[in-house]
Amino acid sequence: MYCGNCFRDNALAGALRRQGHQALLIPLYLPMTLDAPDQSLGTPVFFGGISVYLEQRSAWFRNLPAFARRWLSHPALLRWASGKAAKTQAADVGDLTVSMLRGEQGFQASELDALIAWLRTQPKPDVISLSNVMLVGLARRLRSEINAPVYCMMQGEDAFLDGLPEPFRSQAWTELASRIREVDYLAAPTRYFAEHMARRMNLPPDRVQIIANGINVQDYHPNPHPRNPPVVGFFARQCPEKGLDLLVEAFIRLQTRAGMGNVRLKIGGSHGPSDAAFVEAQKRKLGEAGLLDRAEFHPNLDRASKIRFYESLSVFSVPAHYGEAFGLYLAEAWAAGVPVVQPKVASFPELIEASGGGVLCEPRNSESLAEGLARLINSPEEAVRLGASGRTYAERCLTEDAMAERLVRWIAPQPKSSPSPRAPLSPALS
Repeated sequence: MYCGNCFRDNALAGALRRQGHQALLIPLYLPMTLDAPDQSLGTPVFFGGISVYLEQRSAWFRNLPAFARRWLSHPALLRWASGKAAKTQAADVGDLTVSMLRGEQGFQASELDALIAWLRTQPKPDVISLSNVMLVGLARRLRSEINAPVYCMMQGEDAFLDGLPEPFRSQAWTELASRIREVDYLAAPTRYFAEHMARRMNLPPDRVQIIANGINVQDYHPNPHPRNPPVVGFFARQCPEKGLDLLVEAFIRLQTRAGMGNVRLKIGGSHGPSDAAFVEAQKRKLGEAGLLDRAEFHPNLDRASKIRFYESLSVFSVPAHYGEAFGLYLAEAWAAGVPVVQPKVASFPELIEASGGGVLCEPRNSESLAEGLARLINSPEEAVRLGASGRTYAERCLTEDAMAERLVRWIAPQPKSSPSPRAPLSPALS
C-alpha cells in the first residue's frame, strides 16, 4: 500500500539532503512503497513485518537465534507477503500494538537490539526522528544508547488506537501517555491535531510544534481554464474511512441539479486486496443510477500518472469520516490548482482558512457535499480563483523544502546531547 507517512518521510529526507544535511532513512516493517525516488535505498529493513508478527505469537520463534530469523526480513520476501496481505485491522493487532509501545519490555525487544547495533555502525546522529507515535516505545533505548535526542511526528494515530478492542485500547493509550515523556521533540502537521493529541495524552499545550507536511509542488502545472466537461476528483485510499461512498452518493445527487448532466467522476488512489469489495459496491451503486459510464477508477497510479490525474480535475473532495490530521491529498490538489470541498471537521477548516483553497460542507452529509461541488462547478471563475489561492499556499507553505527548513530551525538551536527525562505525565485513558 501507499502510506502518507512514508511519502512525507521520504520527501523530508530528500529535502534535508538537498539543503546540505546528512539524512538516513530507515524503513521499518516493510520496504517503502513510493511514487518518488526512494531515499532509503541501501538501508536494511528493521522490525520486519513477518518477524514482528511471529514474535508476538510464538515464544518458540522469539527464542530462535538472530541469524535464523534474519532471512524473514529480506525485502523481496516482505514485498511478496505485503502483496498477499489485506489491510491491517486495528481489531486484529491490539496485543501487538501494546507490545510495540512497550519497546524493550515488549516481545519485539530483539528487533530493537538489532536496530541499535546497526545504528552504532553509522555516523552518530544529531537527532533521531520517529515517523509516528506508534514507535514511541523505541525512544527510551535510542536516547540512552545512541545518546541523541528523539523527535516524533504525530499524524492520525488516534483513529487506529481508538479502533483497538478493549483492554488493548486503554492499555495502548496509557502506555503511550507514559512513554511520550521520553521523546524530546513532538510535532504535528496542524494545530487541530496538536491540540487534539495533547488533550488525549495530558500534554502541555506548548509541547507540540506545528510542522506542515510538504510535497514537490513544482512538478504540478495548474490549468487556468475551466474543464469541459467538469470533473469531480477523489484521490486517497479507496476505503470507507476516506468517505468514497459519501462522494459517490453526492455525485449521484448532483445529477438531479440543473446543468449537472455532463459532470464526470474520477477516483484514484491506493487500492489493496481488502478494498476490492467496497470499491465494487460503489461501482454497483453508480451502475444502478445509470452513471457508471461517467465514472473512472484509477488505482495505484505512479507519480506521473497521479499528477496528470490531479491536473485533469475541476474540483476535488475526500470527505473523510474520521478526524484527519492533515490530508496530503489536499496539498496535491492545491499544487495542481484544484479547489476542494471538504467536511467542516478536524483539520479541514484550519487548512481551508489558511489556504483560501476551497469551501466547507457539513460532515457525513451527501446533500451538503453535492451542494458544495455544484457551487464550484456552476461558478468556474470562483473555482479558478480558489484553486489559484490553494496553489499559492502550497508553494509558500507545503513544499518539501519548507517542511525541512521548519524542522531544522526548530531542532538546530537545541542541545545535541540528550536532555534529562521530563517529569512523568499522567496517563490519558480513552
